[in-house]
Amino acid sequence: MAIQKEPGQKGINWSNIAVGGIMNMEVTTLGQPLEVLKTQMAANRSQTMPQAAKTVWSRGGVLGFYQGLIPWAWIEASTKGAVLIFTASEVESAVLDMGVGPAAAGLLGGMSGGIAQAYATMGFTTCMKTVEITRHKQAVTGVKPQSTWAVFADIYRREGLAGVNKGVNAVAVRQCTNWGSRMGFARLAETGIRKIRGKGDNDKLGALDKILASSVGGALATWNQPIEVIRVEMQSMAKSANRPVNPTIMNTLAYIYKENGIKGLYRGVTPRIGLGIWQTICMVSFADYVKACTVISMML
Repeated sequence: MAIQKEPGQKGINWSNIAVGGIMNMEVTTLGQPLEVLKTQMAANRSQTMPQAAKTVWSRGGVLGFYQGLIPWAWIEASTKGAVLIFTASEVESAVLDMGVGPAAAGLLGGMSGGIAQAYATMGFTTCMKTVEITRHKQAVTGVKPQSTWAVFADIYRREGLAGVNKGVNAVAVRQCTNWGSRMGFARLAETGIRKIRGKGDNDKLGALDKILASSVGGALATWNQPIEVIRVEMQSMAKSANRPVNPTIMNTLAYIYKENGIKGLYRGVTPRIGLGIWQTICMVSFADYVKACTVISMML
C-alpha cells in the first residue's frame, strides 16, 4: 500500500504525493457507489443491504450511487491519497531501515499515514460527503434541500471549523486502524505468498499475487467497522430525539448500542469489505506498479 522505496534510494520521495493523489481517484469507479451504500446502511441501521440499495436508487438511479462525488469525494480522494502514500511510504521505509519486519513496518506506516490524512484533509470532506448522502430526508417532507455548498456555508457560519470537521477524531481513529491494518495485513500476506512461492524477501511478486495480498489486507481491515458507524452517526444529518446533542465517540457509541445493539455497530460492513478490497488493490498493487514506472522514467 505504501509505495516502498527502491533498494538504495535515499532522501524524501516527493513523487509519492502525485502517485497517491492520482491512485486514490479510484473513488470515481467502484469507490463512491460502495461508499454511498456503506454510509446509507450505517446511517439507517434498520435497513438491509437490498433496502439500502433501493433507497439510494430512488435518489436518482445510478447517479444516486455517486452522491457526493463532486466535489467532496474528488477533493477528499486526491488530497488524502497524496498525504497517505507520502507519509506511509516515508515511515515504512524508515522503519524497514531499522530492521523491523515488513508487516510491522506496514502497520506503522499505515497508522501514520491514516492519522496524517485524517487531520490534514479528511475531516471536513468526509463530513460533507456524509451530509450529502444523509440529507435526502429533507426532500421527503417536501422541502427542497439546500445545495451542498450552501449546507457547508451554513455549518461554517453556525459552528466554524469545528462544525465542518465534526467527527474528525473518529475519522482519525478509523483511518489509523484502517490503513494500519490494511498495510500490515497486506504486507503479511505478501510475506506468506513469498514463502509459498519459494521467493526471497527482495523478489518481486506477480500481479495476481499482489492483488491477492491486497484483497486479504482490505478485507481483514474492516474489523474496525464500529468506529466507521460511529463516525457516520456523528456526521449524519438525520434527526433523532435520543441522539446526543454534542456527539463524542463514547456517547455516540452508547447511543448506537442502545438503539441497535451490537448488530448496529456493524451495519454496512459488507459493502465496506468490497470497498476495502478495491481501495487496497488500487493503493497497493496498482500504486506499486505506477511507482515502478515513475522510477524507470526518471532513470531514462
